[in-house]
Amino acid sequence: MHQEATRWIVDLLKKRRIPFLICGGLAARGYGATRALNDIDLFVPGEHFDTVVEAGQAFIAKPARHYREAGWDLTYVQFKHSGIKIEVGSAHDPRIFDTHRQEWVALEIDFSRYRTVRLLGMELPLMLDEDLIRYKSALSRPVDLEDIRSIRSTSVSLGTPPI
Repeated sequence: MHQEATRWIVDLLKKRRIPFLICGGLAARGYGATRALNDIDLFVPGEHFDTVVEAGQAFIAKPARHYREAGWDLTYVQFKHSGIKIEVGSAHDPRIFDTHRQEWVALEIDFSRYRTVRLLGMELPLMLDEDLIRYKSALSRPVDLEDIRSIRSTSVSLGTPPI
């Protein structure tokens, strides 16, 4: 199911030549995490966000607007395809709640910082592992800490320096 949902959103974005960056659990999977996926998370540049919303209109499960919830302060839309939630965030000024500093901090989304990894039968642009670990460390939810442990242990077992 995750493969079908991911293929749908990737095809929608590529057809319109919209850059995107996979983050969250799917990106963590690309770096060695093995936990079950809850959803598909990605960012698009702010200037393309409305185009994505319009193109996926038939699959909207949660309307496009600004949300401040569960450690996130950003504009996003949630689609549901093949029974899987797909959350597309606008890269225009997203913030996360840094649990260590107890304050909202900017989440820098840099579309030039990515690694292409083959996942779910597709070549996907993943947020760099160090950027992923940085934001997951700030959020520090149990699922984020689990992803960080998996990414770091895979990195060490592959002989790459730990982050």
